[in-house]
Amino acid sequence: MQDNRSKAPDVDSVKASGVPRHVAIIMDGNNRWARRRGLPGHEGHRAGERAVQSVISGCARRGVEVLTLFAFSSENWRRPEDEVRHLMGLFMEALGDRVRELHEHRIRLRFIGERSAFSAPLQQGMAAAEQLTADNKGMVLAIAVNYGGQWDVTQAARRLAEDVAAGRLAAAGIDEHAVQGYLALGDLPPPDLLIRTGGECRLSNFLLWQAAYSELFFSPLLWPDFNEQALAEALRDYAGRQRRFGRSGEQVAGPDEDTTC
Repeated sequence: MQDNRSKAPDVDSVKASGVPRHVAIIMDGNNRWARRRGLPGHEGHRAGERAVQSVISGCARRGVEVLTLFAFSSENWRRPEDEVRHLMGLFMEALGDRVRELHEHRIRLRFIGERSAFSAPLQQGMAAAEQLTADNKGMVLAIAVNYGGQWDVTQAARRLAEDVAAGRLAAAGIDEHAVQGYLALGDLPPPDLLIRTGGECRLSNFLLWQAAYSELFFSPLLWPDFNEQALAEALRDYAGRQRRFGRSGEQVAGPDEDTTC
């Protein structure tokens, strides 16, 4: 896959196709879905796992190159202990049941976030899944676990400082492109489209740097109800937008195109 670390977003690279290269999703609403049905919270997460499979297959079929899913934030440790325990159990189940299926479809799996907080079996499972799928040439599926955008920028700054102190990097050489290379997913194109389900309209500390030019789509659907039809609606909405990256609408459209809404 093309290395975008040294390139700013370019309108010319997205103008010809209505399909985003990179889709990122904040999967919100599992608990509310369960409560409305009189179910315990972990049943909402289990239902949400089925939505994950639908969205993965839908993105892969439509030619999306990268799909990033916000599965567990660094703030989610504050949730009730029983809910966190069930989430970790579902995570282990997915590593056991789904990874080989992803591998059969040539999907490359990556995990981003601070892994040290997880149990040794979970860390080993993540590493094994990445190793198994490392050579796959299909869509990249990135799972954000114990991830926060502020953590991501902080760890990038720390690594930059270490390289400057060690003489591997000149301080004068640090610009936005250098920072990008130290971030999670720094070797991949930034998200073109960021979707959040559940009716909330905020980023919740997700991909704060990477989403600087992302198109945002907020769905009222709770995550377990977000199916391939809902994904198609979000992609149609994206395809109808004009991405400018600082240019005017007239510059992007060209002299012979109508820029009116």
